[in-house]
Amino acid sequence: MFSQIQKPLQYAEALLERLADLSGRANRGALLDGLVEAAAELAGCELSQLYLLDETHTRLYLTAEWLDGARQSVASSSLSSDYHAEQLLQYSLCQNQVVSLVGLDRSIHDTNFLPCTPDPWCSLLCLPLLNEHKQVGGLLLVASRSARDMKRFTDSLALLGNCILAQLHVLHRLGVQRPDPTSAVQDSPPCASGYGLIGDSPRMRAVYKLISKVLHNPVNVMLTGETGTGKELVARAIHEFGFRRSKPFVVQNCASLPENLLESELFGYRKGAFTGADRDRKGLFDEADGGTLFLDEIGDMPLTLQAKLLRVLQEGEVRPLGSNETHKVDVRILAATHCDLRALADQGRFREDLFYRLSHFPIELPPLRERSEDILRLARHFTDKACTFLQRDPCDWSDTALQQIAAYAFPGNVRELKGLVERAVLLCEGNLLLPEHFNLQPSEPTRNVLNLRERLEQVERNLLMDCLRKNQGNQTSAASELGLPRRTLLYRMQRLNINPAELKTKERIHVQSGQ
Repeated sequence: MFSQIQKPLQYAEALLERLADLSGRANRGALLDGLVEAAAELAGCELSQLYLLDETHTRLYLTAEWLDGARQSVASSSLSSDYHAEQLLQYSLCQNQVVSLVGLDRSIHDTNFLPCTPDPWCSLLCLPLLNEHKQVGGLLLVASRSARDMKRFTDSLALLGNCILAQLHVLHRLGVQRPDPTSAVQDSPPCASGYGLIGDSPRMRAVYKLISKVLHNPVNVMLTGETGTGKELVARAIHEFGFRRSKPFVVQNCASLPENLLESELFGYRKGAFTGADRDRKGLFDEADGGTLFLDEIGDMPLTLQAKLLRVLQEGEVRPLGSNETHKVDVRILAATHCDLRALADQGRFREDLFYRLSHFPIELPPLRERSEDILRLARHFTDKACTFLQRDPCDWSDTALQQIAAYAFPGNVRELKGLVERAVLLCEGNLLLPEHFNLQPSEPTRNVLNLRERLEQVERNLLMDCLRKNQGNQTSAASELGLPRRTLLYRMQRLNINPAELKTKERIHVQSGQ
């Protein structure tokens, strides 16, 4: 064991020898196995584990394990998306902090990620590994059955792990090694759960992919889209699935307060700053310190406040009203608007320099009419929630009500759909939602007007997909419910480009993710 080497020079030579050995390996599996073996021997521990994040930074995979002098086979399953049951791993990963514990106590610490052995684990060292972008890409963990302080191995093991992570990235970029399904450097699809959002349409899956790019990056995000598309929900998802999830998420609508009140709300004030200021008060920037501040309707912020916001973004400093001193804050800004900020900037109604600061990474949320595949699923979701809230039996949908909902353009988007469904549940005296419970008005014509045949096909496709999902992809059951011969259903599915295999896969994913 290298832990028996007492002299620093001998330890350094052993580390360099391991680095040289691993740098010559061009196989992903050999690299990962070599890393955990080297970590265990350098630290003199019985256990070493390597966890890697996927591309979306929402799934943490155990990719290699070394136990009692032997490589262990690792199942290709991931931990839960928020690592809630593994608080030690969650803390190290999300806070980018080394965890070193002497005297592990299962009654205090959740250690289910450690293998069960006759003798308990007494010491643990868990350190985050950084990828080529200096972002946390995984965790390297060593554990011992004896009580030992292993902090002195932090620098050497971090160097070893970061080098291997960089080598994996190089192999992937050069195409030398096909990435494993659990690799942290692959271009994997967005997580199946959609970060707590609902929708499987192509437009929404494109949004999920954009969300995955900013979860663990501190860039400012600008959320755009029509009113009611769910911009605050996306902002909350970025926070709750990102690296600041354990810190506050603070929301402020910039259109809801006049300028003076909004300034004091954001920046706080000192006692005596104005009439009625009888004490010091923290602003929202201080409340969100370490976390995320979501500024909704940023386009309605007054120009004078925009200048102060720009100062916060540039210098990370705030100055409360009535104070001559500034202080540092660490706040991630997520902004949202339904306006065209570029046009407002051209008109002089929005600061151009602030526009560029906020728009590092824009995410446009699609209107509901452009994600028609999601309408019926959202409608059923809101129905279930309304019935649960009202403590009544679940409501079902009549075919005519489904057709009416599927054909409606929803100018108010998801917010309008939610309100319509909740009102319909209140009006429904039985357990069947009917068209008269909705009283939908004809929508204003949109730019991309469909002809009659295309509109009928869109309605039919939504109805068939909803019925197939309800029957978990079983075509015979779906055909029976629709009153169609199975052959006719198969013909219509083929004509409308409905893939039954994809439907079954999605249904299985949703069940597993608890949606």
